[in-house]
Amino acid sequence: MDIRNKKIIVTGGANGIGRTLVERLASEGGIIGVLDIDDNSLLNFNIENIITKCCDLTDINEVEDSINYLFEKLGEINILVNNAGILYSEPLATFGMDGIKTHSVEMWHKVISVNLDAVFYVTKTVVEKMIRKRTKGLLINISSISANGNPGQSAYSASKAAVNALTATWSKELSLMGIRVAAVAPGFFNSPSTHKALSESLVKETIKRVPLKRLGELEELIEAILFIIRNDFYNGKVLEIDGGLII
Repeated sequence: MDIRNKKIIVTGGANGIGRTLVERLASEGGIIGVLDIDDNSLLNFNIENIITKCCDLTDINEVEDSINYLFEKLGEINILVNNAGILYSEPLATFGMDGIKTHSVEMWHKVISVNLDAVFYVTKTVVEKMIRKRTKGLLINISSISANGNPGQSAYSASKAAVNALTATWSKELSLMGIRVAAVAPGFFNSPSTHKALSESLVKETIKRVPLKRLGELEELIEAILFIIRNDFYNGKVLEIDGGLII
């Protein structure tokens, strides 16, 4: 698929990976609709061909209203990138001086809501628009290699494993309608979310486990997403880009 003049929605596009992706897609000639809860960062875009909308992606009513707004502005939707998510680490159970501490129920629900429920809400709403418009489009989900099961990431790993399952399921359901579905599963990248979620000592230990002995750079992740967009035969799969790290 040629990116030029394509109407693209990116969730979580105000910061980090999402913002880098939005800027790259715009430079390639795409017309981008950005959904994010960070209203202040949305106001900082100074690029043509970008429409922003503040939205709590865990609220189905806000999602439907926001996508309706972007659809009216864009006229159609060719590509959706489900990028929004939170990286969170906490063991299921730990034992210390204060006794046994177990994983926060509140954070379990928050991670599942942002990383999984939001993907479902946004995708179902966008796909309805695609089908009504008879648009042959593309859905890309941002997953993680933690979907394979990563110690200390019960909620995060569970949410990303579910995203992988949805990717496979939706590709089988939507291919006959001309809609491809794929995912990208990053390893550990040099991004604000990584440094916020992991201590620097854990980052250093992770780097030692990566055969290439470094974190990935955001542009390398963006290239993986662009590969999926441009290769019309890539469908129903999860593209892992992790420097050879095995979890």
